[in-house]
Amino acid sequence: MDGKLRAAIIGPGNIGIDLMMKIFRSRNIELALMAGIIPDTPGMKMAAERGIAVTADGIDGVLDVHAAKKIDIAFDATGARPHLVHAPKLKEAGIFAVDLTPAAVGPYVVPAVGMDTELLSEPNVNMVTCGGQATVPIVYAINQAAPVEYAEIVSTISSRSAGPGTRQNIDEFTQTTRNALVKVGGAGAAKAIIILNPAEPPIMMRNTIYAKCDSTRIEAIKKSVEEMVCKLRQYVPGYRLKVAPYADGERVVSMIEVEGAGDYLPKYSGNLDIITSAAVAVAERYADLKRGGAR
Repeated sequence: MDGKLRAAIIGPGNIGIDLMMKIFRSRNIELALMAGIIPDTPGMKMAAERGIAVTADGIDGVLDVHAAKKIDIAFDATGARPHLVHAPKLKEAGIFAVDLTPAAVGPYVVPAVGMDTELLSEPNVNMVTCGGQATVPIVYAINQAAPVEYAEIVSTISSRSAGPGTRQNIDEFTQTTRNALVKVGGAGAAKAIIILNPAEPPIMMRNTIYAKCDSTRIEAIKKSVEEMVCKLRQYVPGYRLKVAPYADGERVVSMIEVEGAGDYLPKYSGNLDIITSAAVAVAERYADLKRGGAR
């Protein structure tokens, strides 16, 4: 395979616009299409102004463009219910789907934990949730040092950074995040809580992680978590260990803060930045693997 892979974004909202800005910097991905269902939204206008083809025909518009000139990757930034409609159509068309909704049609992917198996074998991968991208790697890292019997995370984000799509998918957010803490993070059981904080000025995204495990292994846990934070910062530079892991009885507690890159969304929107950054990291790796160059 030569040249860049051609990509479409479905959903020109805040997440779709932030994705667009990040894809413009990609070494492997060319943004070929922005697809929505309302013609004059800010996202559609911004894409058109930058010379990107746009369609207000939604998934059908993506398939029409694909029929004329192949689309390799579709980023779905709509919602859980729309993605359930989009997913089988993208699969039938042979378009690799990067799902940023909590629909969880495909396997969960968290780049810092590993993803090559899924990218080589699945037509659709799910980016979990913003809270999942922030906390699953920490639970995974703790589990590498001391098996996690139970994990609980509390993800606090600015109310301003939660658009209509996020608010409509709150139930799916908690369910998908909890499932990923178990399936990817390795916890025996888990619970996820999200809080939309209306404080002004807006707060940064913060995530508190509680893990019930052998807390006497705290030094090994600290080392494992610090290594994981370094991996995450390779694609989310604003990801920070706010409170290093410490033992509290039979549990280990830690806190993560995520500051956004400010590509389109304000820097306090680390919750949105981490999932768009992770999605682009997945697409970059997919392109590498398509070239046969596992690096």
